Amino acid sequence: MNKKMDYDYIQEQEQEHESKASYILSVVRLSAICIILCGIVYPLASTAIAQALMPSQANGSLLKDNKGQAVGSELIGQSFTNPALFHGRVSSIEYNAAGSGSNNYGPSNPDMLQRTSDFIYQWQADNPDVPVAELPVDLVTNSGSGLDPHISPAAAAVQIPRISNLTGIPAEQLEALVAEYTEGRDLGIFGEERVNVLKLNMALLDK
Repeated sequence: MNKKMDYDYIQEQEQEHESKASYILSVVRLSAICIILCGIVYPLASTAIAQALMPSQANGSLLKDNKGQAVGSELIGQSFTNPALFHGRVSSIEYNAAGSGSNNYGPSNPDMLQRTSDFIYQWQADNPDVPVAELPVDLVTNSGSGLDPHISPAAAAVQIPRISNLTGIPAEQLEALVAEYTEGRDLGIFGEERVNVLKLNMALLDK
């Protein structure tokens, strides 16, 4: 009787070990399949489809000059300091795409007031022909991400006298250039009209 019980116990233990081994093997197989599908196949397939259908967007929407050199992305703004070029919005992160965001200052924040005051002072020095009262608000405010590459058509228009004086390009030509690079609302109803500053400056440099 004892031998029979010992034999049954041994069989139960062996079956239990086999069950555990089978379970572990199933987990290993499932993990391997998930790693291959999600870590290799899916990224490669997504990359291939993106490169085939929308190569520009997949590669960062880069803009290139006449020599084929990338000068920036149409999705990320740049800090233009040359007074002969159009300037974009202020950016509290200096357009650093490694970490988008803003300080979320309130209108009474001392740092915000100082930054705005400094910008207006610089604006008056660079644009003596345009009163501060005509300065569009988007030129003195930070976008939510700090990376906005666009300004309003009005913000581009108020810079035309300065650029015309420095470059000798007639104001009428600059106005036509701004109009040409003014993008309409998405689907005709969403958002506002806007001008991509990098695209506009690249066209300006070709004049």
